[in-house]
Amino acid sequence: MIIDGKQIAADILARTKARAAKLSHRPKVVAIVGEETPATRSYLKIKERAAVEAGCAFETRALGSDYSDADAVIVQLPLPAGSDQKEILDAIPSEKDADVLSAFSRLQFENDELDTLVPPVAGAVAEILKAGKVDVKEKRAVVIGSGWLVGAPVAILFAQLGADVSTITLEAGDLGMLKDADLIVSGAGSPGLIKPEMIKEGVVLIDAGTSESSGKVVGDADPACAAKCSLFTPVPGGVGPIAVAKLFENAVLLAERK
Repeated sequence: MIIDGKQIAADILARTKARAAKLSHRPKVVAIVGEETPATRSYLKIKERAAVEAGCAFETRALGSDYSDADAVIVQLPLPAGSDQKEILDAIPSEKDADVLSAFSRLQFENDELDTLVPPVAGAVAEILKAGKVDVKEKRAVVIGSGWLVGAPVAILFAQLGADVSTITLEAGDLGMLKDADLIVSGAGSPGLIKPEMIKEGVVLIDAGTSESSGKVVGDADPACAAKCSLFTPVPGGVGPIAVAKLFENAVLLAERK
């Protein structure tokens, strides 16, 4: 099964828009931008389009701007060199933290507190598992990468769902572990890192890694892996669109709580 991330994202955005329409005002999402680069502008355009589809108002503001009028705030990463990223992210009030990037919001998620928000990439993985009718309880799961956006929250999600989770990194991990994995999520950002001979037949392979190779956006998994997988996510068009949709679903949820 090859996941159609664009269709899943469209469904999420449609139901989110219906919820937003019941509020007294359009939820306002403010994106804080440290520096504009071609990549940053591209990501912001994607988010702006998704905001419209989710029934939200979307604004970009410079780093250091006030965002007290926003229902939700997101910080567009990466930040400029020399910025204290942790300090900037931790300053986001939990009631506006749609990306679940502050330490306080992340701790609520880690503790599986009632009504806590799920980080968008972890939320996207959960939607993919749901679409594929995959039960991860007691399955061997390997997460490649331990980053704040992908690896760390996905590993927490799997632990909460009852999987036997291992996290490996390119620097210290043993990719040989992939051969015994029932479920793999990769966020390494290393083109073609995972080859078909490295995985077993019937594995669930969710590719959350993106990088550029020969002018194209590619994932961590060689596309040829799809033939061995019971479920596979392509790059582009897999995890990415769903994660953006889950971001705006979180934003509308925060607006509802206000």
